[in-house]
Amino acid sequence: MDPDYELLAAVVAAGSLSAAGRALRISPAMVSKRIARLEARLGVRLIHRTTRKLALTTAGERFHADLLTILQSIREAESRLTGIRDTPRGPLRVSAPTSFGRLHVAPHLHRFLSACPDVELRLDLSDLNVDLIADRVDLAIRITADPPAGLEAHRLGGNRRILCASPTYLKRHGAPGNLGELAQHRLLAADGQLPWRLVNGRQQRLVDGRSHVQTNSSEMVRELAITGAGIALRSIWDVGDQLAAGELLPVLPGWEGPGDLGIFALHPKAASVPPAVCAFIDFLKHSIDPARWGPAGP
Repeated sequence: MDPDYELLAAVVAAGSLSAAGRALRISPAMVSKRIARLEARLGVRLIHRTTRKLALTTAGERFHADLLTILQSIREAESRLTGIRDTPRGPLRVSAPTSFGRLHVAPHLHRFLSACPDVELRLDLSDLNVDLIADRVDLAIRITADPPAGLEAHRLGGNRRILCASPTYLKRHGAPGNLGELAQHRLLAADGQLPWRLVNGRQQRLVDGRSHVQTNSSEMVRELAITGAGIALRSIWDVGDQLAAGELLPVLPGWEGPGDLGIFALHPKAASVPPAVCAFIDFLKHSIDPARWGPAGP
């Protein structure tokens, strides 16, 4: 759109060259010069000028009416484009830990899909820490104490972890009376989860050992603990329901995993974050219930 067209519309709306100049922060002389340039290019006089007022010529009235229609169409087109830009749409690839994704994302996912029907969602569940950039992941849910510096981190909740075992296991093997006795029990942990770092107030201890069953699955560890195979260190978000139902019981109360771990939604840093990513973060914050998992921490 020629800027002189918008100037003509502004002049007519303001009622004078000087008023239009003040509104546009240019001198009346420059306004007059640009209108004259427009008339010369079109080969027709558009405005009758006097020192105090202006009036459109017949040709100017017709041109002005057409011009207003065009400008309105442009504004409507820009509004539609802005709406498209701000509406969540297109591909969205999300990665989440297997158990967390199944327990705390999947049951609520229908609400996100209903609210954002134009998003093409792919949700990958894995206990591996994916490389968001290399694997082209738009958003990852990750349990960590130190989110990577190159990623934008949104804290979703804390990650309180306790030692627990089933009533069946404790009846059969007894409960350990102290941390030293843990070595005499069957410990359950997924690959890479041992040794356990435990705290009790200001006390800190490292508990090492070998998992009674070797597995790469945290979900397998939970099921083994529930069915009486041993003692596990589990997150409240993972076994809260089983603790409430009595299927699991706390072991060595007071000793827990450190409170430095948090649950985060991570995405690559960018000047403009895609609307679909923002919408999914908002969905997570409104869907999950971190109060059930213990203190969220700082």
